[in-house]
Amino acid sequence: MQSFDGYTIHDVLSRAGVPLRSGAALGDGVAVALWERDETADTRYEAPNHHTLSLYLDGGTGIARRDGRRVLRGGGPGSLCVMPQGVTTDWDVSGPVRMLHLYVPRKAFERAVVEGLDADPAAVTLRDDTYVQDALVEGMIRGALLPLRWEEPADRVAASHAARMLVACLATRFTNRAAPAAFARGGLAPAAVRRVREFVETRLESPLTIDDLAAVAGLSPYHFARAFKRATGEAPHGYVLGRRVERAKAMIAAGRPLAEVAAATGFSSQSHLTARFRERVGVTPLAYAKALL
Repeated sequence: MQSFDGYTIHDVLSRAGVPLRSGAALGDGVAVALWERDETADTRYEAPNHHTLSLYLDGGTGIARRDGRRVLRGGGPGSLCVMPQGVTTDWDVSGPVRMLHLYVPRKAFERAVVEGLDADPAAVTLRDDTYVQDALVEGMIRGALLPLRWEEPADRVAASHAARMLVACLATRFTNRAAPAAFARGGLAPAAVRRVREFVETRLESPLTIDDLAAVAGLSPYHFARAFKRATGEAPHGYVLGRRVERAKAMIAAGRPLAEVAAATGFSSQSHLTARFRERVGVTPLAYAKALL
């Protein structure tokens, strides 16, 4: 069984000696774990660093959640718990339970929000739900994920696909969504476009992410990508690639070695430069240099 330490809830249960029957990382930072416990204990998940979807497969009727002065009961086979990242939860455990956990990092959840809701992840929050019933999600876990041997290569594609579908369900079925901001309908202001362009020009040799560019514009990554394309007619990644290639063309014309050109324009290697240059220009850098002679 492969190790996937670093997920807060997994680590809490592991340190407590709770038997882990199976577990695997399924791509995109998402992991699945099958636990069995039969004990009397108090468990606290302190500000976990990931979202968690939990399903009681068997047992669980003796488990209760303490939430301030409230005690939430009603768990049992088929009960789902949704535990958002950063939300501390306290549990009184009594008796047997077999439960499946799906651990979902923020990046994977935000991607599912964009794909499933076409919404800004900053305006969508995962609900803190305890002991809810959802026949679709339970059916997917029991029918599409649980029967697989997650570590077997032959089952990896099916397991990762099932996990992706469950993350999509989290985004579409267990979230609250704020009203969209007014600026989502328009493009970037000219001043913001200028700031982004200046930022890109001074950092073409460095790795750049959509988060970097959005921060310069003062928008969320989701809104930035849409607004930048409306304002310029080009997606951010396409614009950055175009500027890298234009700088490469100028350096090639100046007779600079291709390895130096690649490093100065943010490409990981000379072969990476060649591939992207040919996509944009239609010829390789070497052929471009020869044509200038």
